[in-house]
Amino acid sequence: MKTRIQCPCGETIVGQDEDDLVELTNAHLSEQHDGRTYDRDMILMMAT
Repeated sequence: MKTRIQCPCGETIVGQDEDDLVELTNAHLSEQHDGRTYDRDMILMMAT
């Protein structure tokens, strides 16, 4: 299960599970990188 992703801006996002990671990553994108969107598969492909 992947629960961590490193954003190119330097922020590390850690979720409790994959669903949480996707939700937190999308929230980060909308707050810090307006206009950027990734689907679940893309987020999990970049996650560790």
